[in-house]
Amino acid sequence: MHHLGVSLIVFACVFCSAVLGMYLHGRLPDHHLNDESMGVVKLTIGLIATLAALVLGLLISSAKSSFDTVNGEVTRDAANVILLDRILAQYGPQTDDLRVLLKQSVARGVQIISSNDRAQIASLHTLDAYKRGETFQRKLQELTPQNDMQRRLQARAAEMADEIFALRELGLLQATGTTPIPLLVTLVLWLCIIFCAFGLFTFPNATVTIALFLGALSTSIAIYMILEMNTPLDGLVRVSLGPMREALTVLGQ
Repeated sequence: MHHLGVSLIVFACVFCSAVLGMYLHGRLPDHHLNDESMGVVKLTIGLIATLAALVLGLLISSAKSSFDTVNGEVTRDAANVILLDRILAQYGPQTDDLRVLLKQSVARGVQIISSNDRAQIASLHTLDAYKRGETFQRKLQELTPQNDMQRRLQARAAEMADEIFALRELGLLQATGTTPIPLLVTLVLWLCIIFCAFGLFTFPNATVTIALFLGALSTSIAIYMILEMNTPLDGLVRVSLGPMREALTVLGQ
């Protein structure tokens, strides 16, 4: 809802700027609207529009890259969890408690992220969450291998557990990325100037008003998508938890 609110504010600012431009078109003296004046205004607006397009493209590219990174880490984490469970299964019945703990941890994580509750998602960064991971790793280290194969499996399992928890923390940190507020404000200011100029260049009529309305709506939707992709674990646009749910179906078997 926070992202939707920001997008609605952006839409209101941009569209109202266009309406202001149409209002000024009928109020400015004629010499302000002659060809020479309009030529200078168009050149200036062209420069601002180029800058706005570059910044908007940069923000979209950055948000998409962040979203894809977290999505890939979820898939990789799911594969590592399955591999860790199979290594523990090969070790022997001594790891049954660890396998149950692993499945419970994964199920809890999936449930929290699926809730779309920011407070619950934030709980994944708490000291209790870290301690649960440390407990799993400590119990893994407390295993007493009886032969060379079990020693190799224990070492491999410890390595996999470290990688899983590292990926998890990396994914959580990247999923809390935010769009730089000064850059966003600057972009919205440029868009307001551009749309005000659009309204200034033309006589007000229904077709122009609808076109400017759709343009303002499109820019606000673009900013909404940028904000959503920068928080891929909650909101409307989220990474798929399908790989983790599939991993849950095979854990412990």
